[in-house]
Formats: sequence, structure tokens, C-alpha cells
Amino acid sequence: MTDPVRHLRDLPIEPVKAGTGTTRQLLTEPGAGAGFHIRRFVMEPGGGMPRHRNAIEHQQYVVRGVARVGIGDETFRVEAGSVVHIPAGSAHWYTAEGGDEPFEFLCIVPDAPDRIELLEE
Repeated sequence: MTDPVRHLRDLPIEPVKAGTGTTRQLLTEPGAGAGFHIRRFVMEPGGGMPRHRNAIEHQQYVVRGVARVGIGDETFRVEAGSVVHIPAGSAHWYTAEGGDEPFEFLCIVPDAPDRIELLEE
């Protein structure tokens, strides 16, 4: 079980290997809650994540910045306050925009086995 209160400054930040200018923090670990956990992603302007798919669904809340997000065959412009749903198995990608402000979002995912598959552009 993790501490009930934690701070971002105390949690490790790791680069996302498949991404460009993208980092990830695990805010809560799998199994620490009631069936879900939270991750934080930060993408520097021009950074992003290539087209990929996950075995699990994602619920995301955009904290700051602007990005283009592709989900399936559609592209969306998202900004602070946007809520994004990515169904399990859907191809998706991110490109951070917005000048010199990073794009940051919280990603809530189920505590289920995930498999990430990088897809051709």
C-alpha cells in the first residue's frame, strides 16, 4: 500500500522511450486503489507520442497546454480542461503544440494487464 498523500516532487520522472520530449510519472501504483491508477504525462512543445494502441482504455484530463490527439481516424485539438476517452485497442497519438508551454495530462487507467503496440504511421 502506498502513502495516502504524496507530492509530485517526491515521485520519479521517467522519459517515455517511444515518445519525443515526453516524460511520465506514476502517481499511484496499480493495486493501490479501487481498480485503477493514475499517471502524469508531460510533453514539451513539438514533442509527442507516435501512433500506438494499448490493450486497456484510458481516461485523460488535460491540465495545461494544447495538443493534437489522434484517436482512430479522427484528430482532435485538446487544451486545459479537456477530457479525453481512448477506448481499449484504439490507435492513438499525440503532438504537443502551443508555443513554449508544455502539454500535460493525467491518465487514469484500470489495474489490468496492458500491452502497448507501436503502429506504422
